[in-house]
Amino acid sequence: MELPHVKLSAAIIVLGRVFNSRKFNENIIFSSTNSKVDDNIRTIMFAGLSELGISNGEDLKETLTNCTEPLKAIDQFQMENGILLPTLQSALPFLDLHGTPRLEFHQSVFDELREKLMERVATIAEGKDEDRYGKLEELLEKSFPLVKMPSIQPVVMQVLKHLPKVPEKKLKMVMADKDLYKVCAVEVKRQIWQDNQALFGDEVSPLLKQYIVEKEAALFSSDLSILHNFFSPSPKMRRQGEVVLKLTQMIGKNVKLYDMVLQFLRTLFLRTRNVHYCTLRAELLMSLHDLDISEICTVDPCHKFTWCLDACIREKFVDGKRARELQGFLDGVKKGQEQVLGDLSMILCDPFACNTIVLSIMRNLQELLSQDALPRDSPDLMLLLRMLSLGQGAWDMIDSQVFKEPRLDLEVVTRFLPAMMSVVVDDHTFMVDQKLPSEEKSSVSYPAGLPDAFSRFLQDNRVACEMGLYYILHIAKLRNKNALQRLLPALVETYNDMAFSDIFLHLLTGHLTLLSDEFGSEDFCTVVFDGFLLISFSSKENVHRHALRMLLHLQHKVLPSYMEMLMKTLEPPKQRAAQGAVRSADGQAGGPEEKPPDPGGDPSPEPGDPPPCPCLHHHPLHSHYTCLRPLNLGTLHPVPVSTTTPSTPTTPV
Repeated sequence: MELPHVKLSAAIIVLGRVFNSRKFNENIIFSSTNSKVDDNIRTIMFAGLSELGISNGEDLKETLTNCTEPLKAIDQFQMENGILLPTLQSALPFLDLHGTPRLEFHQSVFDELREKLMERVATIAEGKDEDRYGKLEELLEKSFPLVKMPSIQPVVMQVLKHLPKVPEKKLKMVMADKDLYKVCAVEVKRQIWQDNQALFGDEVSPLLKQYIVEKEAALFSSDLSILHNFFSPSPKMRRQGEVVLKLTQMIGKNVKLYDMVLQFLRTLFLRTRNVHYCTLRAELLMSLHDLDISEICTVDPCHKFTWCLDACIREKFVDGKRARELQGFLDGVKKGQEQVLGDLSMILCDPFACNTIVLSIMRNLQELLSQDALPRDSPDLMLLLRMLSLGQGAWDMIDSQVFKEPRLDLEVVTRFLPAMMSVVVDDHTFMVDQKLPSEEKSSVSYPAGLPDAFSRFLQDNRVACEMGLYYILHIAKLRNKNALQRLLPALVETYNDMAFSDIFLHLLTGHLTLLSDEFGSEDFCTVVFDGFLLISFSSKENVHRHALRMLLHLQHKVLPSYMEMLMKTLEPPKQRAAQGAVRSADGQAGGPEEKPPDPGGDPSPEPGDPPPCPCLHHHPLHSHYTCLRPLNLGTLHPVPVSTTTPSTPTTPV
C-alpha cells in the first residue's frame, strides 16, 4: 500500500484498524496469561477508536458475551476490523503455516504505516501547497482522539509540531495533561508558553539557576593559571554551553518568548546584582544571531551593537575602527528611544565586555605614555571610558528607570589617570636606576606610599576603581614584586569592595602564581595575606575560598612556618570549634597536658587535631557554597525596558 496516495484522514482509520487487529491478538494472549489488566487504563487509551468508527475492546467484550458461537464471532470481528485488503486474506493463512504469529505481522505493518504517515506529514508541512495546513488540521481532528494511545501518539505529536498555530482547544488539552505536555515538541510548547508566562517561567528557572552555578564554579575552579582563566573561552565557545543552547531552542523565532526571557534577566539582575545575567543576555542574542534568526535580531535594537562588541571580545581589544562603530551606535539612540540604553548598559555590564574594555584602556594608556600625550586628547580612550561608565551604571539605570547615560567624572581623566601614570613613572625610574653601575646609582629607595588622588579615587569612583584593579593585574603579570607590594595595601578599601569581588580575586590569584617563588619570603606573604586577603576573609566567605584556592596551588612555595599559621587561620570556624570541644573534653577527663611546640623542630600535633594535610584537602575547596532557591519566574514583575524599538545603527565591522 502506498500511503501518499491515501487520503490522510483515511490513513488514520487504516492505522487504527491495524492497531485494533494487533490489540485483538494481544487480547487473546492476555486472556490466557493475565486476566487482571487495568480496565480503566485500557478504557481511556482505546476510547478514541469508537469516535473513528472502529470497534474497541468493549465492543469485542459485548460481542463475545452475547454470541452463541464464539469462534464465528471472533472470525467476524477480525474480518470487519482487520486490514481491509482483499489480497491479504489469502496471505494470512500462508503466514500461519510458517508459524508467524498474527501479532508479529500486525505489529510490523503498524510500525511501517506509522513511519510512512509521519514522513508524509513532514512532507506536506514543508511543501508549498497553500492548503497544506488545512490538511494537517483535518488530520489532527481525526487523530487527536487517539492521542492517549502510546503507539499512535507520535503521529498526533508530529501533526501538532508542524502546525504553526494549533487550535486553542487542543493547546489547552495538551497543557492540562502533564503526560501530553511532557512529550509534545518544543514547537507546540512555544505556543503554550507565549500565553502563559508562569509556565514558561517554571521551565526557564532551572536553566537560569544552572547557568549561575556554572559561572560560579568556573570562578572557584581549583585550576589557577594566567593562560586559562574565567575569560579564556571564546564567545563562540561560550555560546555552545548547554543553558544557552536550550534557551535558544526554547525561544526559536518567537519574539514574545525572547522578550519574556529578557524581562526575567532584567528582573533577576535587578534583584541580585549578579552580572552573569548580563553575560547571558548578550550570549543569548548572539546565539540567535549565529542561527540567523532574523525574526528576532532585526527587532532587537541592541543586535548590531552586540555583534560589533562580540567581535571586540573575541580579539580582547577594541581597535579604532570598531570604536567608531560602537560610538555610532551610542550616538544613534534617538530622542524617545532612550529606554534602549537600559539594554545597552546590561550588555556593557557583561564581565567579558568589561574585561575587554579595561584591557583596551590599559593598552591605550601605554601608547599615550610612550607618545607623551594626555588622556583627554585621545578620542578612543574617552569612548572606552564612556562605555565602561555606562556598563558600570547598568544596575542604577534599570533600578531608577532613568534612561540617561551617566556623566563621566572628568577628574577621573584629569586627576586619577595622571596619578596612576605617576606610579608607573616611579616604578620605571627605580628599575632604570637599578640597572645603572653601582657608582651611578642614587640612594633613593623604592617609593612606599601612593598618591592621595590614586587611593581616594579607588574608594570613591567605580570607573577609576575598575581601572586601578586592572592596573594591579597588569603589574602582577609583569612579575613586578616591588610595585605589587606598594599597591596591594590600597585594595583594602575600594569602591563597594570591588577588590573582593569573585572575578577580581579569581584573576589576581591566577596572576600571583607568576610570582610563586616570592612566596618563600615572609615580607611578600605578609603583604599578600596579612595586608590584603586575611583582613576580610572572616566576613567574606568568597575571600576565604579564593585564599584556599591559591594555597592549594602554591603550598609548596610558601614559607613553612607561615603556611602553618595560614592553615590554622583559614580553618573553617565550625571545624575549629569542634576541635576545641574535643580538647576541652580531653582536659576534663584528665587527658595528657598540652606541651608547647619544640621551637627547634616540627610542631607536635595537638590532641584531637587531624593530621596536617599539605594539600589542604580538608578545606571545603571543592564544595559549592552558593545555595540558590528555586525561582518562580512566572510571578516576577518585569522591568519595562523596550527591546522592540526600531533602530538604524551603522553596519558593524
